[in-house]
Amino acid sequence: MRTKQFMLGLALSAMVGGGVAVGSYKLLDDDAPAAGQQLPNTNVRYTSAMRESNVIVPEGLNFVTSAELVTPAVVHVTTEYKVQARRGGPSEIHPFFRDFFGDEFEGYQRQQGPAMGSGSGVIIASNGYIVTNNHVIDRADKIQVILDDKRTFDATLVGTDPNTDIALLKINADNLPALRYGNSDNVKVGEWVLAVGNPFNLNSTVTAGIVSAKGRNVGILQGAGNMSVESFIQTDAAVNPGNSGGALVNLNGDLIGINTAIASQTGSFAGYSFAVPSSIVSKVVDDLLKYGEVQRALLGVQMQEVDAELAKEKGLKTLNGVYVAGFSESSAAKNAGIEQGDVITEINGVKVNTGAQLQEQVTRYRPGDKIKVSYLRGGSTKTANVTLRNASGSTEIVKRDPNSNKAMTIDGAKFEAASKQELNKLDITGGVKVSDVEDSKFAETGMKDGFIITSIDRNPTNTPQDVSKILNGARRGGLLIEGVYPDGRRAYYAIGR
Repeated sequence: MRTKQFMLGLALSAMVGGGVAVGSYKLLDDDAPAAGQQLPNTNVRYTSAMRESNVIVPEGLNFVTSAELVTPAVVHVTTEYKVQARRGGPSEIHPFFRDFFGDEFEGYQRQQGPAMGSGSGVIIASNGYIVTNNHVIDRADKIQVILDDKRTFDATLVGTDPNTDIALLKINADNLPALRYGNSDNVKVGEWVLAVGNPFNLNSTVTAGIVSAKGRNVGILQGAGNMSVESFIQTDAAVNPGNSGGALVNLNGDLIGINTAIASQTGSFAGYSFAVPSSIVSKVVDDLLKYGEVQRALLGVQMQEVDAELAKEKGLKTLNGVYVAGFSESSAAKNAGIEQGDVITEINGVKVNTGAQLQEQVTRYRPGDKIKVSYLRGGSTKTANVTLRNASGSTEIVKRDPNSNKAMTIDGAKFEAASKQELNKLDITGGVKVSDVEDSKFAETGMKDGFIITSIDRNPTNTPQDVSKILNGARRGGLLIEGVYPDGRRAYYAIGR
């Protein structure tokens, strides 16, 4: 099967195969000792606790120590996707497969089994938390993790952030080797780094290179919407399909990035790879653990990078910084006194010359946090104290109530919030799964067990409490229930009150 070029020659570096297994794995005893040098047990570390380690290049440039430290903490992530398609007919599958394998995928008869995917992940806490790329596990029916010592675990999806292409998994294991975050802000262009992952199912592969650039925006996450954040670390360490979600580390073995994409005309490594910096990774992981979802802070400006042409057109006296071309509604920057035509030069004392650099600095904060923004207006340097806001224009932190997901029995049927993995697979933002339908009032509608209700009379249903509130508050008459089954079939039911 032929491959297609991804988004201007950029390819996400996961590996997939249609209808064939990517490899066979033996389930070993859970108590088997981990191979290789063990790292100290660590808990998930928050952004402020990133290591400020100084990288000392060993004499003779020996990468052995770092490789020995990192390899046990990098895992192989395999995914399984149910493919429901017939020869010549449309297939309800993730569009990634169609883009990667080409038009032949539509007519291929897949009777030999489900589609499989393959990528990498990094253990960041000794009790089984693993970070990987969102595109590695996106819409998967089943996620498995194979450790460096060959033990295999089913993984639970804790949460995802498509805007940064980060996902957090959890396996039921303890005393695992884990990597510590390094401070990606301190990484220098020209610094030696190692990439560790599972390219082409070659487990525990280590490659070396240097940092080629920082703050690189390559446009590969544009499909995630206007909220996407790209400020990649670019390296020339060899990264190939299967490396996605793997570790980019410095010579001390500190995690400075998650390998995500490659620049390629063929789909294989052609000289440049890109990693999400640890400053972004750690913030996303913190939010998923603390709040259940990412808390995105916004400056609220429409940006344009300053170049010679723009400087001439606008009469700017600098070629540095980010030009403020406009504002969003309820803009935090505008509220703080920043005006259209100003040129933002620093965020909290850190110079920003591109939109990617500005986004990287802002995205590590949460709504309600205050930052210091330095900008040029005319020939004067000014500073504004900006209170960041969320997409709704407020400074509130949106935290999920853990009690809201508790299962409830309503009119004889059992309702529980759909899992993160179910939501991710079906590409929906929320829903409530129904069971025990047969002996309930809902049986008269024709509804079956496993149906996920996404709305009732166009009111979103994210928790069992939402369903109860809508049904109890409804006037007499019929209600339209909308939702989707686990195989992707959408359905509508009417129920009287």
